Amino acid sequence: MRREWRIIPHDAERVESLARSASLPHVVAQLLVSRGVYDADAAEKFLDTKLMGLRDPKLLPGVIDATAILVRAIDQKKPIVIYGDYDCDGMTGTAILVNGLRLLGADVSYFVPNRLEEGYGLNEDSIRRLAERGKQLIVSVDCGITSVSHAELCKELGVELIITDHHTMGEQLPDAAAVVHPRLPGTSYPFGELCGAGVAFKLAWALCQEKCGGKKVSGPLRRFLMQSLGLAAIGTVADVVPLLDENRILVEHGLRILKEEPVPGLAELIRVTKLDQASRLDTESIGFTIAPRLNAAGRLGQAQLAIELLTIDAGERAKQLAEYIHQLNVTRDSLQRSVYLAANKQAKEEFNPEKDAALVLSGVGWHQGVIGVVAGRLAEKFAKPVLVISLDASGKTEAVGSGRVGGTNINLYDALHECEDRLVRFGGHAAAAGITIKEGDLNLFREDFCEAVSKQWIEKQVVPEIAIDAEATLGQLTLEVVKQVETLAPFGAGNPRPILCCRGVELEEPARRMGSGERHLSVKLKQGAKVVRAVAFGSGDWCDELNAVDGPIEIAYRPVINEFRGFRNVEIHLVDWRAKSVNAEMAVIAS
Repeated sequence: MRREWRIIPHDAERVESLARSASLPHVVAQLLVSRGVYDADAAEKFLDTKLMGLRDPKLLPGVIDATAILVRAIDQKKPIVIYGDYDCDGMTGTAILVNGLRLLGADVSYFVPNRLEEGYGLNEDSIRRLAERGKQLIVSVDCGITSVSHAELCKELGVELIITDHHTMGEQLPDAAAVVHPRLPGTSYPFGELCGAGVAFKLAWALCQEKCGGKKVSGPLRRFLMQSLGLAAIGTVADVVPLLDENRILVEHGLRILKEEPVPGLAELIRVTKLDQASRLDTESIGFTIAPRLNAAGRLGQAQLAIELLTIDAGERAKQLAEYIHQLNVTRDSLQRSVYLAANKQAKEEFNPEKDAALVLSGVGWHQGVIGVVAGRLAEKFAKPVLVISLDASGKTEAVGSGRVGGTNINLYDALHECEDRLVRFGGHAAAAGITIKEGDLNLFREDFCEAVSKQWIEKQVVPEIAIDAEATLGQLTLEVVKQVETLAPFGAGNPRPILCCRGVELEEPARRMGSGERHLSVKLKQGAKVVRAVAFGSGDWCDELNAVDGPIEIAYRPVINEFRGFRNVEIHLVDWRAKSVNAEMAVIAS
């Protein structure tokens, strides 16, 4: 489904005023204004990513109680287990707490459920086994906020439970010894968008301060906290939380640490993926290289190996783990491609991707570890919510599914809540969620879910669109201009890399498919005398259609700086294109 192009209104006077008052390049001022930043103070706050901008960790709701419990457990040598999640956010958050508690002399181990056998979150059988092994304190990471019955079980077994999470809360909070959550009811923490690893980092920071008796921490603990910034940055980018406020600071400094002094296992993974050859790392380094490999371990039921990589000392084992996880990603990619092709075919042949409010796709044996990624790709392609459900090949009556919303403002959690009587269970947040459903209820659920989403389309007047910051000719994309654009980094959710557009563009040479499975597109584009290379990741199917166009096209794109063998040049990432011109007022970006 093609999205509408919405040019963000351009207020020339406001841009000029901001450029003067904040002493900013015109291009930066214009992009800030398009993000709702209008005055010098707001611009300084947005652009300033000093570490001192992080709030005192003890302000985070629940941290003081959790810190006191952990300090007591360390002093009493109580066996502690960090109970994490198998996605990138959960694994990095788990590693932060494991590394910190080890450094503080705690008796600590970690546990992460097998995605394929135990599913997400706290698990009754796992809690019982941990209690039988003598664990006296469980600390959840990136899960547990809806685990009311599991908290009761911990009490019955005499096991203390600390919950650290950031997900949507249910009507009742678990009765745990402590609950750490940025949006805890009755509290007023000013930034509620920390991810699981960000919450774990804040708890680890408070713990270090408590053990040191003040805000300043000792040398080894300071080094640990700095390296933990790198882990928190990975979790923050991978979990697609808004890169604003504290998240922006965590990622900015975490990227620097990942380049200069990452934990030993990550250093090996960075070496294996050749990121060590880059002059700097950015959010794309995490999103397209580091996070997919860590997630591959979780998706294929081997998250414990990824956590081991993130908590291990330097040595041969770290090198072996990095190599193995790198290869796991190849396997994950193959499985993902297979499920994507099958689900895409089903969407086109059995449903109507253009008219249906949402798509609920299912297949026998579709690997549970990749259905979330497939749902995300299809949701982006069709610009609507997509649920991908794996039916069990062995005949089990329950199926597992994962959903994404595809950049729309449809609230997936709310839509599922309306259909909860058709589900065994569900969880997640507005943009991503997981479900368990009895196979016999699938058709009725599909009807109810599509109806719930359709209501949101109407009530919210949702229109799939691409928000474009400004028009800029290819000739304006000098290295200096794009460097100025980069001052708004780190880019990601809540602060996307700017999208520009231009018209009258021609193909300098035919587009071609590239990459594994020919999934991506490469093309040289020409406007006047300027020729720029463009790539479109995941859009190889544009190739034939693009080559068949007779005449100039319009493009929506993100400008980037490509670095190769020490040389830096400007190229563009295609977001969308169209052959037909539409009448629209377009703000022109200044060079």
